[in-house]
Amino acid sequence: MEYRTFGWTPDQVSSIGLGCVTFGREIDEATSFTVMDRAREHGINLFDTAEAYAAGASENVVGRWLAARGNREDIFLCTKVNGTLTRERVLGSAAESLTRLQTQAVDLFQVHRWDAETPLAETLGALNTLVEEGKTRYIGCSNYSAEQLATALAIQEENGWAKFVSVQPNYNLVERGIEADLLPLCAEKSLATMTYSPLGAGFLTGKYRQDAELPKGTRFDILPGHQAVYFKDAGWRVVEGLRTISESEDIPMPLLALAWVIGQPNVTTVLIGARNNDQIDQAFTAEAMGLSQELRARLSNL
Repeated sequence: MEYRTFGWTPDQVSSIGLGCVTFGREIDEATSFTVMDRAREHGINLFDTAEAYAAGASENVVGRWLAARGNREDIFLCTKVNGTLTRERVLGSAAESLTRLQTQAVDLFQVHRWDAETPLAETLGALNTLVEEGKTRYIGCSNYSAEQLATALAIQEENGWAKFVSVQPNYNLVERGIEADLLPLCAEKSLATMTYSPLGAGFLTGKYRQDAELPKGTRFDILPGHQAVYFKDAGWRVVEGLRTISESEDIPMPLLALAWVIGQPNVTTVLIGARNNDQIDQAFTAEAMGLSQELRARLSNL
């Protein structure tokens, strides 16, 4: 496993992070424990959860696993607050998350998405309080645009508050909008990037075809909202191009898609959401496999 510096901090995190969104939602606690155990066996040390994941069930599962294994100090633990980001809401959410996670502090506390209703300074001031009180070591944001991130950083600088250390965006062979401005901004400001959905919620595995019926029980069947993001002409062109490269190189589509994201410039860690140990092993295989410069270029050109 490769380890990379997390933004402007001295901390080292694994190039693959464990996204805990499936815990308590798609897999039960026993299976979740097995997945976390396998992740640690492979050297994954960054675990990312959120209060919104299964209405707090994910945090509860992670907290019980940390307590059972006694390895809190080995994990770079991340969680998020969702919804309206008033001061009261941010501080209250953090307290509830710490209780569920059975820890006195997390390593990274993030806002899950932009809140257009609450003054940004109020939200950022509350996050600064969490750092001052020792309830989180660092703060970050998820699903922010480059403009929103720049605005937040300016307010933090102006007030002398704790600054964001990371951003968590969607990034894969289909969704590449962050390459234009967000990734360059993160590089300029020495911010870590924790990208999620490297397989496009399963779209890049090859199990879906444009004119075929949706396979029952798949993520696009269970959560049809993903369809609007990927089931479009550009998405289908990419997935069919990926299928062609996969067949010519005799490398499974998921391995190609995963290896491409893991090795992209300015990506710190790639979050994988696993429902079984095979998916953990698949990500580890992709990380170890890497890509030649020529093959990476062919995939990028899709």
